[in-house]
Amino acid sequence: MKIQKSLLSLALGGLGIGVTEFTMMGMLTDVANDLDVSIPQAGYLITAYALGVVIGAPLLVLGMNRYSPTKTLIVLMVLFTIFNGLSIIAPDYHFLLLSRFISGLPHGAFFGVGSVVASRLAAKGKEAQAVSIMFSGLTVANLLGVPLGTYIGHHFSWRYTFLLIALIGLLTIIALKLWLPKTIGKQKRTNPWEDLAIFRDSNVWFMILIFSVAPAALFAWISYIAPLMSEVSGIAEQHLPYIMVLAGLGMFVGNLIGGKLTDSFSAPVVVIVVLIIQMLSMLTTYYTASIAWTSLVMTFWTGMTTFALVPSLTVLLLNSVKSDSEMLVASLGPACFNIANALGAFLGGVPIEQGYGYASPLLVGTAMTAGGIIISLFYVRRTKSENYAAALCQADKH
Repeated sequence: MKIQKSLLSLALGGLGIGVTEFTMMGMLTDVANDLDVSIPQAGYLITAYALGVVIGAPLLVLGMNRYSPTKTLIVLMVLFTIFNGLSIIAPDYHFLLLSRFISGLPHGAFFGVGSVVASRLAAKGKEAQAVSIMFSGLTVANLLGVPLGTYIGHHFSWRYTFLLIALIGLLTIIALKLWLPKTIGKQKRTNPWEDLAIFRDSNVWFMILIFSVAPAALFAWISYIAPLMSEVSGIAEQHLPYIMVLAGLGMFVGNLIGGKLTDSFSAPVVVIVVLIIQMLSMLTTYYTASIAWTSLVMTFWTGMTTFALVPSLTVLLLNSVKSDSEMLVASLGPACFNIANALGAFLGGVPIEQGYGYASPLLVGTAMTAGGIIISLFYVRRTKSENYAAALCQADKH
């Protein structure tokens, strides 16, 4: 029960992070009107947050290298709460832009350290399921938190949405303090800059590539799901919030399924199989987008397949480097996930601008998934060769 409460405290943090990351997409018009800026300018608030995630993930993990994982997570959530609190009182656009950037700094570090903590708390063979429980907070955010935050922002004030986020952050701090063990695993005391040696390992660069490319398909699809549904599938715009809930439900289910699959099979196998299914889902959605009922079915299915990838990719990342720098290694996942966010949204918009229609981002998603499969196969082949060579060296010693 204590372990379940510990994982629940991590999931609660994931909920707050998910709401602050994704709700801005639904409040862009409200924020733009209130601060008297254009929609593209308001869109930079999303970019600023993603940039904060990419920069903050490795830097904060390095900076808190000597802290225990529990203390690190609490400090990160304190920063998250304070920085999001600044958005509540933002007097103008530039202040909000800055607060969005700094509120993104703890994001990647929290998920990185949280992934390691969840895997340490889990029983042997259940590590991926524990990680998926932590990430379930992110999927619940898409399922319930984001629609609620968007509703509050639209009907009352976007500042109240950030107040809600700060309250979730405060609850997370309390939960982490009460439910997370003070000591989790062996804690090292070294010079934090020694952790940077992991970047000499080519396995790390393979994982950075996989994390930056494969999940980009999700963002190429979901960034343009509103015009896809309204203009191609012919679904009335007033039903779009329910479609987002449907996509969020698929992500929630897919995350849990991905965790169970990864614990039952090897992470590399699950990654490749899920990517193949994801590619087929993108193609199916592209060719059936004009049929309303199939488009709805594929919304759930695509959400499920894209998030089934998260636990297996995270475990693959944690196992990619045999070193004491697992916190830094794990933080690279969320950082690169936000690179995939920016990459998928940008590339998905290119064919639309060229006049190929609102279904065309699905082809971009298909290409990104294919790239992820190719990189993953190279990685698996390389690690097999390394393991074989290591086994031969071991045999020679005996």
